[in-house]
Amino acid sequence: MLLAINANNTNVKFGVIDGERIIGEWRQHTSAMRTGDEHAVWLFQLMAMEGIDPKSITAAIIGSVVPQATFNLRRLCVRYFATEPLVLGESNVEYGIKVKGQGAGADRICNSVGASIMFPNTPMVVVDFGTATTFDVVDEEGSYCGGVIAPGINLSIEALVNATALLPRIVVEKPAKVIGTTTVDCMHAGVFWGYVGLIEGIVARIRDEFGRPMRVISTGGLAPVFEGSTTVIEQNVPDITVRGLIEIYRRNAR
Repeated sequence: MLLAINANNTNVKFGVIDGERIIGEWRQHTSAMRTGDEHAVWLFQLMAMEGIDPKSITAAIIGSVVPQATFNLRRLCVRYFATEPLVLGESNVEYGIKVKGQGAGADRICNSVGASIMFPNTPMVVVDFGTATTFDVVDEEGSYCGGVIAPGINLSIEALVNATALLPRIVVEKPAKVIGTTTVDCMHAGVFWGYVGLIEGIVARIRDEFGRPMRVISTGGLAPVFEGSTTVIEQNVPDITVRGLIEIYRRNAR
């Protein structure tokens, strides 16, 4: 079985894959200080709760946008699963798609590969609601063509709270109406509908520049909050990143 690890700025997600099935999936807060031993203690307990034997793991792949955390994740794989992981970004890794431009993070490449296998021969925009809100553009051939990076929703809330004296910290949720009558109502409206406007505006400009029809899907922890609030996003696909990670492993294994 395959252990797939996706380390983002906020969370590290672990998945155990048996053939085509994801039989276990967990996440923990990202910390560069967490050792391989600490990862193992936490992960082994969760695997035991799902009836998964750690000895059944025979391969591993790591996609990380947090270089400081990668070393300890590699140590986890080598010491506790007796496998040298495939690490995205290293020179021996083949993605099976063209990556146009420079500096694309592992998560954006995984999104592109995941989109290309789940929706083949279809130009795509993948809107990923993570620490940053990213827009990944994928063409008919599955190539990563570039995209857009905007501040994430929670980052924007933190900036608003930290830069003002009286505004409280809020949780992202859809407000009942746009015009707020309390400070908290006004903040909810500004954050939520402000991001809906950002999504619709950026997708419209991407489509105009791309010059042909595109499918738009979403992923990421906060994507469900926006379901049904804009017609621009056609579908939420929560596991598209890990699906891309799995496919990259298979392409390299072959």
